[in-house]
Amino acid sequence: MVLLALAGLISLAHTASPQTAFFADGYHGGVYGHYPDRTTRFIVDTLEQHPRWRINLEIEPETWDRAKEKDREAYDRFKALFAEQTSRGRIEYVNPAYGQSYLWNISGESVIRQFLYGMRKVREHFPETVFSTYSSEEPCFTSALPGILKSLGFTNAVLKNPDTCWGGYTRAFGGELVNWIGPDGTKLVTVPRYAIEALKPRSTWQTIAWNNSAEYLSAARQAGIAHPVGMCLQDAGWENGPWLGDNPDASRPTEYVTWRNYFENVATGTPTQDWRFSQEDVLVSLVWGSQVLQRIARQVRSAENELLRAEKLAALAAVYRGTAWPAAELEEAWRTLLLAQHHDCWIVPYNGGAGNTWADKVERWTGTARTNSEVVLSRAAASLSQAAGTEGQLYVRVFNTTGTRRRDVASVVLPGGWGAEEPRVLDASGRELPSQVVKRPDSDMQELLFKAQVPAMGYTTCQVQRKKPSRFTGASARLLKDGTCELATDLYHILLDPAKGGTVRSLVVKSLPSAERELVDGANARRFNEFRGNFCEAGGFLSSADAPAAFRILESGPVRACLEIKGRIGPHTFTELISVAQGQARIDFDLRLEWKENPGIGSGYGQTERWRSEEPKRAFYDDREKLLALFPLKLKSSRIYKNAPYDVTRSELADTFFNTWDGIKNNVILDWVDAIDADGSRGVALLSDHTTSYTHGPDFPLGLTLQYSGIGLWGRRYSLRGPSSIRYALVPHAASWDKAAIWSEDARWNEPLLAVNMATKPAANDLEKSLLDVTGTGWEVPAMFLEKGNVFVRLFNAQGDETPQRIRFGGRAETVELVELDGRSISRPAVSTDASGRRVINLAIPRFGIRTLRFEHTRP
Repeated sequence: MVLLALAGLISLAHTASPQTAFFADGYHGGVYGHYPDRTTRFIVDTLEQHPRWRINLEIEPETWDRAKEKDREAYDRFKALFAEQTSRGRIEYVNPAYGQSYLWNISGESVIRQFLYGMRKVREHFPETVFSTYSSEEPCFTSALPGILKSLGFTNAVLKNPDTCWGGYTRAFGGELVNWIGPDGTKLVTVPRYAIEALKPRSTWQTIAWNNSAEYLSAARQAGIAHPVGMCLQDAGWENGPWLGDNPDASRPTEYVTWRNYFENVATGTPTQDWRFSQEDVLVSLVWGSQVLQRIARQVRSAENELLRAEKLAALAAVYRGTAWPAAELEEAWRTLLLAQHHDCWIVPYNGGAGNTWADKVERWTGTARTNSEVVLSRAAASLSQAAGTEGQLYVRVFNTTGTRRRDVASVVLPGGWGAEEPRVLDASGRELPSQVVKRPDSDMQELLFKAQVPAMGYTTCQVQRKKPSRFTGASARLLKDGTCELATDLYHILLDPAKGGTVRSLVVKSLPSAERELVDGANARRFNEFRGNFCEAGGFLSSADAPAAFRILESGPVRACLEIKGRIGPHTFTELISVAQGQARIDFDLRLEWKENPGIGSGYGQTERWRSEEPKRAFYDDREKLLALFPLKLKSSRIYKNAPYDVTRSELADTFFNTWDGIKNNVILDWVDAIDADGSRGVALLSDHTTSYTHGPDFPLGLTLQYSGIGLWGRRYSLRGPSSIRYALVPHAASWDKAAIWSEDARWNEPLLAVNMATKPAANDLEKSLLDVTGTGWEVPAMFLEKGNVFVRLFNAQGDETPQRIRFGGRAETVELVELDGRSISRPAVSTDASGRRVINLAIPRFGIRTLRFEHTRP
């Protein structure tokens, strides 16, 4: 009753004078980041003591489980105060993301699950919660958010993070309100980091909006901002109470606001500016190339890929076999993956006690996610294939979890006792497929490779016979008289030079016009696939091209060819596997670096002293001197495109280089960057198995950051402990990135075909199945899963146009409905039947748009 009476005394309409400023205060953190058990009680007590105070919350959703357990009385008081969810309320939940992720460093589907799982968890405790404004204390922003947030029911966003800019900030733009326009055209009314909101002098973590200084408010009003607003979401556990005090300076009267109250009752109504916000407007940087961050990023990416693949296969098993949906395993896999994406894992990986640093947590969390995914994947595959193979006649079921038909390399272990006899592989129609037997490293097992053609989101069945295979022309590897190695397929001719560390001397793309086939810039001072960096404590730059390498051919076709390279970078050794496959656009590189002791790698600036926090210059920003894999390309004035969560950005950067906090450029590679000729005739995409940084400039080749070792954030030494492993790939292509379907190439890399031995021959009507096919649309199927017995399919228009497309559906459903991410119904698309009896769904999606289809009570 006291709380209700108190709430009734608070003036809710905006009646302050035009000179009143506004401030969005609140808390950030949680049970993993920072939220002592006394915090809930402190917040409620302080709200009662300061009736003018309002707060915005960015609290990890799992926090409330512990708060309820540890201090039920304070939890209940907080819950009562939180119940008012109109603009009259004193508390707004502005970021329910499950793991408070940066968002720009994870997959688009992970971004969606961060919100879906987090919102659900918050509502378990506070069912009345209204999510209307997205705001974050850290630079947790990505360009595709307008479409995602609107589909989740949000109406507004804030692009400020004035008091925690260690990891970055957004570009300064505009005035009081702008329309933040996402890549799909969605508009979201947003408070930006104003054009006048400068970075704070002698700080490397603040803008001038952190405390509503007189200078900030004066600059805002001179720029025509009638209702300037500052912001600070304090770390939960800081017992400051109101950030600006209970009675701010009378010369600059300030009203505390929730963001919902600010948008609904304070701010100028309609934005006068549109902002087509690019991913390069997210100005962020971490200690790219450090081994600890590299491992975290690889662990998270691997877990993402496996979990999404497992969900899709489990959905196929549910539809085609009636297999129970593995809800518990997948829930825990998503929970732990989302926690591993927490921003603190990435920016302070060493924080925490021995065995419980953020890096340790990520290893445990992603380990759980991968283990659960592998269990789900294995069970689903067994259900769909009737399980493990036997001697004699052998059948292999090959699964494709992408939404497009594909002809790719599949591999399966031959059963024990198969012997030395080389098998022949037949597809579902009885046609022989190119095949190849290789011995698994460090094992007596034999692996059968074959080129399988598999339907979209489904499977095919191949027969393996004890008969001598036909001779197929295909991929090959051979050592030439001058010691070079030649890798060849129907698409490429590659020469590698052992005298120059195994670097690529020539890369010829056979499909290009003869004058444009060579992609290696032989005139460049740098070698192609050279590893070079400044070993600052050992005298300067070292390069893999300065020492000879040893070659060993591991595979030589006809399906795949693989070369092992052993070389040195000064005293440090490396082993790299380069593989090519017949008909495959992708060239794969698998690198392992062995370190002698703990060398310093990078510019070396400040490496012998603990930096002052206000010093803007940082060695870890300067990629030019980190260890890089370099690719000097014979392109004319190349343009750069790069992907982001559910977006592709054309880079406007003259180069990717900076070395100060106030000069940050977005040089992030999420999945891929693509360098394309100025005339768009040809290009090369670089794919990375983890989020990191890339290099490019007018006089600097395309490169991938491999390693940094030295001083990082807060003067912490980022060390090398044990070997480093990295996978990357190159995709040469004609035309533009979208016409070359680079997004699809990356999807196939992340979701390889899965082949499983079968004990018996399947029925004739079960040789091939395809549940969903978007081939030819330019669309992707990032996710497919079950919820309450219904199949949900996420569609993303990655590289198609906006014209209506035809989706083929291989099952039956009572209804097909287009729904928002939060489940709200949008429409029922037209469904027809084609000549083969398959259902056809007609749908249009804008470029870079995301859509979700719900198939109710789906059956074969």
